[in-house]
Amino acid sequence: MLVSEIMLQQTPVVRVLPVWHEWLKRWPTPAGLAGEPAGEAVRSWGRLGYPRRALRLHAAAVAIVEEHGGKVPDNYAELLALPGVGSYTAAAVAAFAYGRRETVVDTNIRRVHARLISGTALPAPALTAAEMRLAAQLLPDDDATSVRWNAAVMELGALVCTARAPRCGDCPVRDSCAWRAAGEPPPSYIPKGQAWHGTDRQVRGAVMAVLRVAEAPVPAEMFQREPADLGFAAEGIGVPLAALHRLNSAPEQLERALAGLLADGLAVVHHGGYRLPA
Repeated sequence: MLVSEIMLQQTPVVRVLPVWHEWLKRWPTPAGLAGEPAGEAVRSWGRLGYPRRALRLHAAAVAIVEEHGGKVPDNYAELLALPGVGSYTAAAVAAFAYGRRETVVDTNIRRVHARLISGTALPAPALTAAEMRLAAQLLPDDDATSVRWNAAVMELGALVCTARAPRCGDCPVRDSCAWRAAGEPPPSYIPKGQAWHGTDRQVRGAVMAVLRVAEAPVPAEMFQREPADLGFAAEGIGVPLAALHRLNSAPEQLERALAGLLADGLAVVHHGGYRLPA
């Protein structure tokens, strides 16, 4: 479950499922992942985005093997101490994998609480201490019921109390909803999606696509010139290279992307070229 929770951070289920299945097929245990180079985790991450999560998951696997005998910890404090594991992930794994009573607060749960209890269309743009206190107050006292509660509220938000088109007629608690009682006031802000086209993130992703298929270090000049100019056929490394060049990125943007990947540990310089970390 730790793998799925980290993969699902900022990535929808439909994109995660195929990668998750292949990941667990290759590495069914933390020891299997810890025994491979970190670069293999990044390579297998594919196009899920935010590939630093792959590095953190690999680091967590190493810590689990070295500090917990290869078994994922079963309590919040020890889970939280793992690399790349935040408060939500630690609570979710402790609750759903081990049946612990933990306050699990994701986007869906926040939205249900905002409408049902607070009477607002959407929760605040960022998680607040007041929201955490409310979630803790609402959580049932016994372990088994608290786990069912967390799962039920999460599913209610994901399937019924959705952000854009809530199905209030199907909601089992519609008669108790403070938002409906207030006349369904509009949100106080409009959520904005993150830009992608033309951004440094897009260039970083294109560079990562090259590194994932490269079998040898990729010289910097290959990122800056067309594959045909370098004698590469339009297959293998030539395909992601061509995709990168179609972006027509400014040289300084490509330099920022490469420097950022080095700084984040997602790439290393080896024999004068760039490759995934060992």
